Amino acid sequence: MRLNPLLKPVLALPLLAALPVVAAPPVATPYFSEPAVSPDRQEIAFVSGGDVWTVPVAGGEARLLVAHPATESRPLYSPDGKTLAFTSTRSGNGDIYLLNFESGELKRLTFDDGLDQLDAWSADGKYLYFSSTSRDIAGMNDIYRVPVGGGTPTAVSADRYANEFFAAPSPDGKTLALVARGIASNQWWRHGHSHLDESEILLRQDDKSGPRYTSLTSGGAKALWPMWGPGGQKLFYTSDQGGPENIWTTGLTKGTPQQVTNFKDGRVLWPSASYDGKLIVFERDFSIWTLDTQNGQAKQIAIRRRGAPASPTVERQRFTDRLQEMALSPDGKKVAFIVHGEVFAASAADGGDATRLSVTTAAESDLAWAPDSRRLVYVSARDGAKHLYSYTFATGKETRLTNAATNDAAPRFSPDGKLLAFQRDAKELRVLDLGSNQERIVGTGRLDRPPLAAERSAVWSPDGKWLAFAPAGARGFTNVQVVPAAGGAARPVSFLANSNSNTLSWSPDGKYLLFDTGQRTEDAEVARVDLQLRTPRFREDQFRDLFKETTPGPVSPDKNQNPPQKPASPATPAPLPVAAADSVRTKTRTTAKTKKSGKGKKGTDTAATATAAKPPVNINFEDIRRRLSLVPVGIDVRAQTISPDGKWLLLTGSVLNQTNLYIYPLDELSKDPATARQITSTSGAKREAQFSPDSKEVYFLDQGRIQVMPVEAGKGASRSVPVAAELDVDFEQEKMVVFDEAWAYLRDFFNDPTFNGADWPAQHDKFAPYIAGARTPDEARRLTNLMIGELNASHSGMGPAPTTNGTVAPSTGRLGVRFDPIEYEQKGRLRVTSVLPLGAGALAGLKPGDVLLAVDGRPINGSTNLDEVLQYKVGRRTTLRVSSDTREREVVVRPLSRDTEKALDYRQWVEERRAYVAKASGGKLGYVHMFDMSAASLSQLYLDLDAENMSRDGVVVDVRNNNGGFVNVYAIDVLARRSYLTMADRGTPTPVPARSALGQRSLEIPTVLVTNQHSLSDAEDFSEGYRASKLGKIVGEPTGGWIIFTSGTTLLDGSSLRLPTSTIRSTRDGKVMEMNPRPVDVPVTRPIGESYTDRDIQLDTAVKELLGQLGK
Repeated sequence: MRLNPLLKPVLALPLLAALPVVAAPPVATPYFSEPAVSPDRQEIAFVSGGDVWTVPVAGGEARLLVAHPATESRPLYSPDGKTLAFTSTRSGNGDIYLLNFESGELKRLTFDDGLDQLDAWSADGKYLYFSSTSRDIAGMNDIYRVPVGGGTPTAVSADRYANEFFAAPSPDGKTLALVARGIASNQWWRHGHSHLDESEILLRQDDKSGPRYTSLTSGGAKALWPMWGPGGQKLFYTSDQGGPENIWTTGLTKGTPQQVTNFKDGRVLWPSASYDGKLIVFERDFSIWTLDTQNGQAKQIAIRRRGAPASPTVERQRFTDRLQEMALSPDGKKVAFIVHGEVFAASAADGGDATRLSVTTAAESDLAWAPDSRRLVYVSARDGAKHLYSYTFATGKETRLTNAATNDAAPRFSPDGKLLAFQRDAKELRVLDLGSNQERIVGTGRLDRPPLAAERSAVWSPDGKWLAFAPAGARGFTNVQVVPAAGGAARPVSFLANSNSNTLSWSPDGKYLLFDTGQRTEDAEVARVDLQLRTPRFREDQFRDLFKETTPGPVSPDKNQNPPQKPASPATPAPLPVAAADSVRTKTRTTAKTKKSGKGKKGTDTAATATAAKPPVNINFEDIRRRLSLVPVGIDVRAQTISPDGKWLLLTGSVLNQTNLYIYPLDELSKDPATARQITSTSGAKREAQFSPDSKEVYFLDQGRIQVMPVEAGKGASRSVPVAAELDVDFEQEKMVVFDEAWAYLRDFFNDPTFNGADWPAQHDKFAPYIAGARTPDEARRLTNLMIGELNASHSGMGPAPTTNGTVAPSTGRLGVRFDPIEYEQKGRLRVTSVLPLGAGALAGLKPGDVLLAVDGRPINGSTNLDEVLQYKVGRRTTLRVSSDTREREVVVRPLSRDTEKALDYRQWVEERRAYVAKASGGKLGYVHMFDMSAASLSQLYLDLDAENMSRDGVVVDVRNNNGGFVNVYAIDVLARRSYLTMADRGTPTPVPARSALGQRSLEIPTVLVTNQHSLSDAEDFSEGYRASKLGKIVGEPTGGWIIFTSGTTLLDGSSLRLPTSTIRSTRDGKVMEMNPRPVDVPVTRPIGESYTDRDIQLDTAVKELLGQLGK
């Protein structure tokens, strides 16, 4: 007979036996990157520790040249060797600066609120070329140049809605080499590539007929960082077309590229060539290398830094917001919270300076108060795996509770405080007996794994005899099961075909369970499972109860008379009279003592007494499937919890993507209307909402601050609990913790268990010494991304922490106009060439031909940078002085933000494409474009499929440059639904399709789909769905091959980390879609530079195909 493994108690191992062998800390090793060689080929400038250094080209001792707490990058010598240009974050998101070697003067050249990525100097030293996403649609780069003496940047190559970057002007200044297509401008750190990463090297030349673009590489690989060879007769660049990254060369006409270096592994990154083309320096495997272009010999140079980078110092920070978790104690008197990964506690009444409970470099999480409000349990990963720790306030002692090699999470005290339920390794629900230190498994299943876990996925019954939890089952459906806490078989109590659930609640009377449930793209609802047959309650019974006979109590004395005194015992003297206030105090003390002693039994606590008073929970499993109902709360529910008195349901819900708190009455005899009543109205995100023990108030986090709201309107005022927590933030200590966090999360969550062939533990050990040697958060993040790049996966990467130092984020006002670059560079005048419809300039009446003379009285000329003048003017009244052919005038504008102008630019692009298709098809075809696969874009699709488009014979559906999301199935449904009924009222001339008439979105006319290399993620799902549903032909370019279901989390220092978690396969052929672009039926590659013409060859082809299908 085989024993049920759920019934086996597991003894917790002794603490010492569970401690891992402590590895020696990695030896801090400096990282050298982004080198540039001086014009005389005698010196190399490079970046290390976020600062700029110089070293002789032969190697040796490096000197610190530019030091600043910000991050400097991409240093480049001027052609005369007298000046160094570089990009710095000291002014915000990244601007270009010039350092004069002789005077030491530092000059800022760009003022845009986006990143300006420095690419090159012009050969004559008059201009600096850079790439920026600031003025194109979405995240597409254009190439600009700015005068070294100062002025407004002008566009050099600005193919609309196309990515152009890494510019290199030729020695004679007549040709521009550049990179186009793909996302390697940002994701250069990925080792390997998908179709989306592939790029090509092009030459741009301008003549009277316009720009001409010539491709030099044939695609199929990442081709990056073009550099001119000797005499401007050939180009060098990096490519992974042969597998590992190497330096290649090609002539100025498309031919067969030649491989120059022959590395079999490693990376070749951020190369730069001398102005005579004879020497290339590049970054490889954390070091600087040189390449003699004449003989093809490459060698690593030895560098010893002398100097101290401007690293962050230890900062004593005082946190009054940015709280990550919060838990109110059961007695309502204390509040525990986590900030910057550390646990603190303070008074729940008035806050104040909080007491720090944990002192570690690891991140703590998952707060859980004991019922007696004297102990707190939390999770900490301070020794690798996550374990449970308990803090006792009376002694100030912390105790480790679990010792497994795998992660523990989500602790929950039993009502009597004697047991602790928790999850292990996202597979087991366990119970720890705190008296005996014994563990037992009570449930198994596919549970959420932190940090991608539900807020409350397990809950105790009020009597402490049962546990409810919600594992994922077949097809990913999440349902509730209950299991005896003492051990036994888990049984399901819900049977929904929904995937998402975040919080479970057990009613205080033990009679029902509540949980939120839904699908990702649908509003979540609250489901109720009655554990027993539900007996109806009647309001009439409340009136009948008024006539029930009751046992008379003692007659109250007249308020003007003294109460009669009870005769004292002969052996006991009568008590002395006391003041009323003292009587209250004496009674309070006596009551407290009585409760604590528990009828004279020493050691009985309040929690045990309260639990003993709870009636046993009985569950009737027969027909329990039929006892599930939905609570009609009417909002998209994120979390829910029941008040201690059982009368109220507290909802964290969303309406129009705005999160707020709502109260819903649970008492069926309540006079309150059975609707969700909103109790908060601020714009910030609300989290960790919980009731006070008397059910009269709600505590919650609002934008990282503790707030309190009364449950019932008019009964008390809202207030805050102004807690403050102080701690030292030490980058030197935290950088390894953050690195290990990122590595471990990817170890646990990465969708491919083989890590796409990477030895993940070995990668940790390879990068750890350089993380130890990192001097700034940016440098540590860059190295971490390089490690993540070894996975060769999409949807990956680490992002910076939000700025928290109180500085105002940079912003540049946008006028919604384009200027003539030639006239500006030749005459210093900003003449308007185009005006963006609905932009700031259009609303103010600016016209093509107007010349901008001044902004708020500041003259505009050839040395004025307009971006600098428009800094911090977003949304502010701004006066322009402009001239036209006839006169000068003043115009008042309200400059727009970058994102607003980009959105207007995108909509103008869509309207132009719509008109293009209508003209090309002779009015027979409509057109829609989806920017991404977000809910907002789905709503826009519904708007764009308007009466005019629906009246066409067919529609061109365009998902080029679509960045993905999650609504592809809904968009496919609109195209795939077919009519099977019509409707017509009497007198209606033509019957109408019944689907549309009854409110269901349904196009019901032929379509053709257009995709390109930048159609990625959920846009690829859309393309696959379109093909599988046989909706029509697909025209254009194969998609990006960049599709993994992804989530994300926040690390200790606030950095963000993407977690690619789920593999996507096509059911049509069973193949993994990552790295396998969705094919097209009619291949058409859009030529770079097409927007300078009046053509859209992909739309031309799509129109031709659809008209052919229609026979027109």
